[in-house]
Amino acid sequence: MRAFNPPDWSAAREELRDVLSVAGWPDDLIHDAELALCELFVNAWRHGGSPAPTVVLVLLPHRTLRVSVADDSPALPEPRTSSDPYELSGRGLHLVRSLTHRFGANPRKHGGKSVWFELDAAA
Repeated sequence: MRAFNPPDWSAAREELRDVLSVAGWPDDLIHDAELALCELFVNAWRHGGSPAPTVVLVLLPHRTLRVSVADDSPALPEPRTSSDPYELSGRGLHLVRSLTHRFGANPRKHGGKSVWFELDAAA
């Protein structure tokens, strides 16, 4: 049985904000990263079947942030297309793509997948 409320992602959000603030990232990029993380986290819970998605934050060389969110579903995400501009869902991956510099998904060795994005501070 699935819980009606998504798991708490505040610890991941706070860690993301703290890491980027200490690294001197501008507020607008921190907000973009938080929103993209939220989208991937909620998708992993809602569509990936994970009651508590796993989040990995990594600051790569050249001031690049990589965020990965893992879930239990092997199905790789596909951005939805709809002709209905009033549809209530289905825009999250488009949002992640527009907020970040790179975005993708990879199957995990022992099942499930990891959906990730990268954001460059210097771009």
